[in-house]
Amino acid sequence: MSALASGARAWHRYAPRVGQYASVYPLVTTRELARPFTYLGDGLEKGSVVRVPFGRTRRRGIVAELLDAPPEGVTPVSVDDVVGAIPPSLVDLALWMADYYGSTPARALALVAPDERKPRKKRVAEANAPTPGDERPPALTKGQEAAVARIEGAFDSGGAFLLAGPTGSGKTEVYLRACAAALERGKGAIVLVPEIALTPQTANRFRARFGERVAVLHSGLTDAQRRDVRARIAAGDATVVVGARSAIFSPVVELGLVCVDEEHDSSYKHDSDPRYDARSVAMKRVAAEGAVAVFGSATPRPEAWERLERLPLDARIGAPMPAVRIVDLRREQGYPLSAPLLEGLERCAQGEGKAILLLNRRGYASALHCRACGRIWRCLACDVALVLHNDRALHCHHCGYSERTSDTCPDCKSTEIARLGAGTERLEAELAARVPELELFRFDAETTSERDSHADILARFGAADRAVLFGTQMVAKGHHFAGVSLAAVVDAGTELAAPDFRADERTFQLLTQLAGRSGRDRPGRVLIQTFEPDAPPILMAAHHAVEEFVQAEVARRRELRYPPFCHLVRILLSAPERDAPVAALGEIRDALAEATGATILGPASLLRLRGRYRAQIVLKTDEPRTVARAARQLLAATAPAFRREDLKAVVDVDPQSL
Repeated sequence: MSALASGARAWHRYAPRVGQYASVYPLVTTRELARPFTYLGDGLEKGSVVRVPFGRTRRRGIVAELLDAPPEGVTPVSVDDVVGAIPPSLVDLALWMADYYGSTPARALALVAPDERKPRKKRVAEANAPTPGDERPPALTKGQEAAVARIEGAFDSGGAFLLAGPTGSGKTEVYLRACAAALERGKGAIVLVPEIALTPQTANRFRARFGERVAVLHSGLTDAQRRDVRARIAAGDATVVVGARSAIFSPVVELGLVCVDEEHDSSYKHDSDPRYDARSVAMKRVAAEGAVAVFGSATPRPEAWERLERLPLDARIGAPMPAVRIVDLRREQGYPLSAPLLEGLERCAQGEGKAILLLNRRGYASALHCRACGRIWRCLACDVALVLHNDRALHCHHCGYSERTSDTCPDCKSTEIARLGAGTERLEAELAARVPELELFRFDAETTSERDSHADILARFGAADRAVLFGTQMVAKGHHFAGVSLAAVVDAGTELAAPDFRADERTFQLLTQLAGRSGRDRPGRVLIQTFEPDAPPILMAAHHAVEEFVQAEVARRRELRYPPFCHLVRILLSAPERDAPVAALGEIRDALAEATGATILGPASLLRLRGRYRAQIVLKTDEPRTVARAARQLLAATAPAFRREDLKAVVDVDPQSL
């Protein structure tokens, strides 16, 4: 039996040991087989990971329940072997996820019980290298003291809190003190960050405080490394887990605390089946295990603001929030570098600090346009414009299609071809030409595709003297760099026109988060370049008016009945034929309206992607599990017809994007 299996036995001391029959979910993805099967075996417990005969193959499975006798008419076969174990509480959590998100038990159980055969005997030092673990905690502000006291007071009864305060107000120190309080009570903790590769400082701070008791989980680990880390957690050797969204499934012994940093970040939503939201899963897990949840953000979601008890941190520690200037691009000659932005970069070149620039578009130009006939180069498989890159090729950022550029328009043979907009590659060229004294660090999907490239770029920027870190929205995510005196948004407001009720919220959060990177240890400045200088999210971000924005957004959503005042369930269909998704969704809409009573928007057509036409309906409901269950049953009944027409369906509960 693996180290994980032996370590996890701590959870089973209260498990009933009756009967030899067990209800087992084989870990298969086929929806038609999404049910438990009965097996026979010795020493089985709820949460046992077993290898079982299944058809002509052998599969891993999870024991969900022990039975006194098999169901009538069933002759169970024996399990082959017990290969591990997970806490029974994680079995219950996975089954809840499958039901809530309209998935299958096997898909959800696979998340909490990854394949953990062949554990390595040697600890993986490179993945979880501990440091002295004796960092002296700093003195707390009054706001931090009050927050820590309230969290500690909830350990006996459980609870969930929103830790709200500007960037640099000391939220991480509150997490550290709360974790220390949990450890003193013999309990473990999980600390979630949006993307572990983008926030190495978080992992380092927890290692500095807790040393070898910290385990770090992230997608950059190999399978063998991940097995070793989970074995340490299950054995109780690692009592504080820091990781991205999947770390919420860590087999922590006696879980007492879950901290969700940057709780506003949409990266907590999983984009494949089961489409879980780690923030909702965290709430469910702490409620089931009597633990405490702390959600922290400088720009909290309306859902968290409305539903959770707020613990305010009123001010940045050690420095005031930086002054923000809005630059009206309609009145500027230079693009993407306006005169005020160039002036700020030149000051950095003269030794007055470093800069971080945000441009949320990749490539060199966002589109090519023929001035003579109006042609725009588009993807052959997707309804989007092709993006020009430095390799003189046009690329689709959705399906990967590319084609070479030409000097003439293929439709009218004109040579009057214009490049529209700017991306990170053009910004790099402009910076190199205009401020050659600055060392440039581009941070986007192209430059961070290799393993450890995120951490490498961030480390080199942190060590540089006169430098600019620039890129897509990744540059705004939770970084704390000394010496940054200038933060700038090159083109704000590009998302405001998106047909999504969260467009204003995303814009405000992105601008406010980027502004928070500046002036943490010296006077800072922020520039917001935009063609929409009067847009409310931009104006409120410029004034750091977080509470004003969130309260206005809550009022708007209350009136329109959007989250947090209802739940949304999105059903998306795709097909190779243009009219098939809308036609099928019309029938689904009528059936679901009758079965659930939900308010239904659509069907509405969406952009074609990867050669498939798409459409969606969106349901507003107070009972998302009921809607998801009804949708799952309806889609199962129509599966044969869908296969004939090559229709593919996605059910997304609590979607983060429409």
